[in-house]
Amino acid sequence: MLDRNQNKEMIEAVGMLAKEKGISKEVLFTAIEEALRSAYKNNFNKQNGTAPVNTNVRVELNRENGAVHLYARKTVVLEVEDDATEISLEEARKIQPIYEEDDIVETEVTPSNFRRMAAQTAKQVIVQKIREAERGKTYDSFIEKENEILTAIVYSVDPGTHDVNVEIGKTAGILEASQQMSTEHYTPGDRLKVYVLEVDGGRNGKGGTQVHVSRTHPGLVKRLFEMEVPEIQKGEVQIKSIAREAGSRTKIAVHSTDPMIDPVGSCVGPRGQRVDRVVTELKNDKIDIIKWSQEPTEFVSNALNPANVLSATVNEKEKICNVVVPDNQLSLAIGKEGQNARLAARLTGWKIDIKSASQASEAEKAEHEKAAAAKEADSVKEDAVKITDSLEEISIDGLELDEFDDLNVDDLDILDDLK
Repeated sequence: MLDRNQNKEMIEAVGMLAKEKGISKEVLFTAIEEALRSAYKNNFNKQNGTAPVNTNVRVELNRENGAVHLYARKTVVLEVEDDATEISLEEARKIQPIYEEDDIVETEVTPSNFRRMAAQTAKQVIVQKIREAERGKTYDSFIEKENEILTAIVYSVDPGTHDVNVEIGKTAGILEASQQMSTEHYTPGDRLKVYVLEVDGGRNGKGGTQVHVSRTHPGLVKRLFEMEVPEIQKGEVQIKSIAREAGSRTKIAVHSTDPMIDPVGSCVGPRGQRVDRVVTELKNDKIDIIKWSQEPTEFVSNALNPANVLSATVNEKEKICNVVVPDNQLSLAIGKEGQNARLAARLTGWKIDIKSASQASEAEKAEHEKAAAAKEADSVKEDAVKITDSLEEISIDGLELDEFDDLNVDDLDILDDLK
């Protein structure tokens, strides 16, 4: 077993680690016991170099003085077939008369030369257990921060994948290329606000805990506004939806639960200070803050800001909103490469069909012409039906209708007169 000095050092080390790392002493003591058990199994598995010993051992570590004892566990049987794992009932009762078949007998097997190997192995396994415990603790602290904002410091940039390795406190994080803003360039030492996507590593995971973060997720914008706008923190203003094309433009729909509070003005802030701080953090992304409405036509009209909407109608079945804007604002409503309309559609959840006033007028005129043509066609069809009905009713000199099958169109006027 370990000598008294080693025992004392072990107990002191456990106390210091428990206090410094915030790990339970019992976790560390259990790790040491497992280390000693492993050392015995791996290094003293043969007795006198030939006969195997019982590796089913129990390690007992005194939590007060550090004394260690190893006990081999043997099953009580009527007839012994394996000396390493079994003991006869007769021999067992010499140790304790109350033993019965299938009981477990423990005998101390602490080797005299176990001390040095046990200490070395214990140290290695203890370090591993401490790391696992720390990883579990780190995981627990970060798993609660998923979907939140944290501050990260750029550590390095992978030249191959362009992934950015960051440090969040003492924990490693990764900002993958797909989660980076195209307008940003990252260098070691940069400080960034990042959105936590997920945490890998857990208590049983291999390697350390790794935090996956994003600079493009719409949740980053939401959390930034929550930090800057007291009315959002209090619940007086709600963020209903966000549509974002990171590195370019974001639309955010807000609603006030108090009719006396302007939700847009609250997010903009005095002299635009609140929104400016968010814009600065997002490296000058344009942000449109619009008023949410449960009325689709009003919501879509607001979402197309900065364009002015003349009229809007909805097709509930197909979830399409048809919008008319002034001729000189058609390109403004659609936006560069369709961005404004695209973001408005994402924000509202409606497909948006945008026309200029003149296009709408032409379309309406064409619709009227189409309707008139259809009406005229229906009238001609109605006249034809009337003529057919007339033919079915007439008879001449007792002749039946089928005798007039050879009549041509020119005869129809004559027949009409005869009727």
